[in-house]
Amino acid sequence: MWGIVPAAGAGTRIQPLAFSKELLPVGSREDEDGVERPRAVSEYLVERMIRGGADRICFVISPGKSDILGYYGGEMGGASLCYVVQPKPAGLCDSIFRALPFISPDDDVLVGLPDTLWFPEDGFRALPDGELSFLLFPVDRPEFFDAVVHDEDGSVREIQVKQPGAATHWVWGAFKLPARTLAELHALWQERGRRDEYIGTLVNAWLAAGGRARGVRAGEAYVDVGTLHGYREAIHVLEERPADVARWGGPAGA
Repeated sequence: MWGIVPAAGAGTRIQPLAFSKELLPVGSREDEDGVERPRAVSEYLVERMIRGGADRICFVISPGKSDILGYYGGEMGGASLCYVVQPKPAGLCDSIFRALPFISPDDDVLVGLPDTLWFPEDGFRALPDGELSFLLFPVDRPEFFDAVVHDEDGSVREIQVKQPGAATHWVWGAFKLPARTLAELHALWQERGRRDEYIGTLVNAWLAAGGRARGVRAGEAYVDVGTLHGYREAIHVLEERPADVARWGGPAGA
């Protein structure tokens, strides 16, 4: 199983930083010698992908983000890591599809955002195999996220992208899909002139064309760490969940 980590964004909401926003220290972990060290925010997503079954993870980075490669190296938690460059900023859809040439049509794929912190740690395991499914989280301000309007059985009817007055407080924080579905979404994106920046608008077009997606209300807490307010909130969430102090050895390059 693959994990895709779209890490090419500039992080303008939390700049200035002297490093990529995905390496922002949030919480801590213990290394193999039992020494507690700062933990990069993106480690939380990578760990959750590995818990969800990913054994290969692709970071999509911009040309100036070689520090991510230097931090993680080629392995974490038994998963092999690789890197793809997005030459210039072109949105989340473009970033995710950059990993597609490496993925076999028979693989399943996990996707998440590396500047977020969410619980439960094993949330990816709640998502079914063989279909496009979104891990949903309840939030107070859904207009800042992608709200997922869905039926009682989880069938997704619409994704409202950063829409004022969103119809639901459930937003997606990560998703899972077969590689074949990822390829079909890529083909649709190309047919639409690659104009979709956000995955939500592309999925809406996918649904309108007869596609199906499922929303799974298994999320408990979700924080966007890409702002100063979100950073403070993430620290607060971790203080309330001390059990998440990392039990992982950390990245090979750290």
